[in-house]
Parts: sequence; C-alpha cells; structure tokens
Amino acid sequence: MNRILATARTEFRIALRNRWVAIAIGLMALFALVLSAAGSAPTGGLGVDRLSVTVASLTSLAVYLVPLVALLMSFDAVAGEVERGTLPLLLTYPGARVEILVGKLLAHLAVLAVAVVVGYGLAAGAAFWVDPASASGLGPLLRLTWTSILLGATFLGAGYALSSLARRPSGAAGLAIGLWLGAVVLYDLGLLAAVVADNGGWFTTEAFPLALLANPADAFRLFNLAASEASAAGAGVSGAAGAIPLWQSALSVTAWPLLALTLATVAFRKVTP
Repeated sequence: MNRILATARTEFRIALRNRWVAIAIGLMALFALVLSAAGSAPTGGLGVDRLSVTVASLTSLAVYLVPLVALLMSFDAVAGEVERGTLPLLLTYPGARVEILVGKLLAHLAVLAVAVVVGYGLAAGAAFWVDPASASGLGPLLRLTWTSILLGATFLGAGYALSSLARRPSGAAGLAIGLWLGAVVLYDLGLLAAVVADNGGWFTTEAFPLALLANPADAFRLFNLAASEASAAGAGVSGAAGAIPLWQSALSVTAWPLLALTLATVAFRKVTP
C-alpha cells in the first residue's frame, strides 16, 4: 500500500504540474454551468424540479466528457515513461507492475473526482438558486457523481492498456481518440442502424439490451436515466432504461473498471524496458 500511495502522490504532482487538474476542473465546471443554464426552459413542461432536469442533462454531458478527459490523462501513462526512458528506473523499484498501475489510477481518479464534484456541485448550486425546491434531485445527483467516477476509472484503465500496447505517445493518442469515438459515438450509431434494419425482430428484443450493457458508456447512461424523473431529457434511451433491470446496468457499471484494470495489467506486463 505504501508503494501504491507513493506512486499516486508522484503522479498527482505530475498532473498538477501539467495543468491537468486545472484543465479537468475548468472543463467540467464550464460545461456543467452551461447545461444548468440551458436546462431551465423545460422544467415547467416536464413538471419536475430544476435539479432533476439538470441531472438528466449532466448525464448526457458525462457520457462524452468524462471518458474523453480520462483518456487524455492516461494515454501516455506507460508510453510516456517508455519515450522518456524512465520506465527501466520505475521498474527497478520494489513492487509489482499492477501496483504501479493502481498508483497511477488513484492519482488520475483523484483529479477526475475533484473535477466531477466541482462541476456537478456548481450545477446543483445554480439549480437550487433558481429553484429552492430541488431537494428531490439530490439522490440522482449523488448517483450520477459516483457512477461518473466509475466511468472515468473504466476509461483510465482502457487508456493504460492502449498506452502499453502502443508504447509511443503519438500512437497511444490515436488509439485513445479512436476508442472514444468508437465507444461513445459510433457504437450507438451502429446499434441504431441495426435496430432500424431489424424492424422489431430478434436483435431489437434480445440482442439490443445486451449490446447496451456491453458498452460502459451506455450502461452508465441507462443506470442514471432509470433514476431520473426527467429521463425524457436523456436523448432517446429512456425507453431502454425502463426496460432493462436496474441491477444489470449497475453490474455493468461496477464491473467495467475492474475489467479495464485487468486488461491494462496484462498489457503492461508485456512491456519490456
């Protein structure tokens, strides 16, 4: 544990020096406040409080922004060490490679958690300032907060795996952007095309729910929209959120970080100094 914490402290200082803490907090705060301001219009029509509408909007924001920030922080975690020539020195320290990855994960996850808490906190404060009767949205907001951190952990682990496989920051950056586009954007477009082509057949009724759960971004969105009173603001997956049992989306959300870290560990073990 001491070796893990030592690695985490070092990585956190590096994140501070590279302005990642400020960048992550700034991005989350800016977009959260913009969505909070934009989400005031539909509250009367939906008949729900301002914070519930804000949470539904923040769910859509987190699906895109949290994985992107996580991948940008993690894509050179191993490849950067290789390029700078510091990996042999790092591996001479006592401790397993998984401890190095866990230390990096704790540091990057701390940066992401601070950004998420600040961003969501500002959005919640703005919602309460406009609508003091927004207390019913606190539960979904807390759920959104810890699931956003788990979503970030998933893509941090994926970034470490890509960084280990590429072994060069430039290649790892390309793979990270490709993963983000595939998992967050193109995956849903592919599912939509398949559902339209299937026209209510086997894929729509049987495979489609499983395909949603197989994607950490979609599982995150389903889990949070199922708890939101304003799920109509959730961009077309609210029907699926009601059809898929909550425990299944919760299992996917919690299992993906462990799977991503396992894949990263396997990939890192194959990296030679």
